Amino acid sequence: MNGSLHEAATAWRRHLHANPGLTLDEGETAAFVVEQLRAIGVAEIETGVGGHGVVATLRRAGGNRSVGLRADMDALPIQELDETLPWRSRKPGVMHACGHDGHTASLLATAALLHQDTGWSGTIRLVFQPAEEGGGGARSMIQDGLFRRFPMERIFGWHNWPGLEAGTVAIHPGPVMAAGARFELVFDGHAGHAALPHMTRDPVLGMGHAIVALQSIVSRAVDPVKSGVVSITVAEGGTATNQVPARALIRGTARWLDEAVGDLIEARMREIGQGIAATYGLSCEVMFRRGVPVTINHAAEAETAAAAAASVTAIRRDMAPAMTGEDFAWFLKEVPGAFVWIGNGPADNGRELHHPAYDFNDAIIPTVANYLATVAKRALTEG
Repeated sequence: MNGSLHEAATAWRRHLHANPGLTLDEGETAAFVVEQLRAIGVAEIETGVGGHGVVATLRRAGGNRSVGLRADMDALPIQELDETLPWRSRKPGVMHACGHDGHTASLLATAALLHQDTGWSGTIRLVFQPAEEGGGGARSMIQDGLFRRFPMERIFGWHNWPGLEAGTVAIHPGPVMAAGARFELVFDGHAGHAALPHMTRDPVLGMGHAIVALQSIVSRAVDPVKSGVVSITVAEGGTATNQVPARALIRGTARWLDEAVGDLIEARMREIGQGIAATYGLSCEVMFRRGVPVTINHAAEAETAAAAAASVTAIRRDMAPAMTGEDFAWFLKEVPGAFVWIGNGPADNGRELHHPAYDFNDAIIPTVANYLATVAKRALTEG
């Protein structure tokens, strides 16, 4: 990538950072993407795919192979901490705290590289996905006919990774990121005066025992060589200090890298909720809402990604999977592909993902764009 394109891509990224679009509200971002694609010279653009999704197509005669490259576009409901940043968010309570602004700008830069490059043939789909942050954007695009309307034999994606050396690509041969679920346990009892507890059935007592008991799932029910997370993040019950309330609840998230572990976590959670309710004369409703599945790279595509990355930058193949989730998992259930991490540099001073001081490292854009262009061209030539 030449300096002028890097400069343009940096400007795109900073514009997107200053003008973020929340999950399911990416219309302004999508319009900006279309504007830049047209300025680059991309003629074949489809909007409104699965919501605010944009799919651009590049074609060159002489080949019948096809490949997809994906970037996510949505921001988070987080108030940006650094008010001195020249490109800080102009929308109170909304910011690109996960780097999707950088992902989008990098794919635009990739479009420019591929548009200028005459040394490839076939079809490349550029997939700008909305609603990755819990909004089901990948599934929405699939349901809207993504792979039927825009056929692609393989698909490749990436995420910036704070703490990994800037520009280094990390490749996993199998699981990359975890599956997840959001859970809620609601305990209903009988309200009454706090000085007369024998006349009540206390749901706060049940909630307290559940908080402790749920931690036994991973420590005592899951095979120690497998990964699982149960995190309770919300506890609610009561409004008056002198009343035992009628209801108390806890909420949280669970994560796993093996679907059997997810099934076990859900089963034990239901057993614990019902057991505690029976012990203290309560009723308990357990809700376990599964989100994204495990993000699992296809073996051949992981090798394609590794070879492409090695021709561009340093690679690592020794990093463990992360327990964070990734919507790209749904695409990998439909077509073969691979998802890599690309280092964003040190994760200090708030550079970690979803931190209110996070900012994408613009210096890695050339590496990202060169990797994406290279992996697409390699995928088009492999048997």
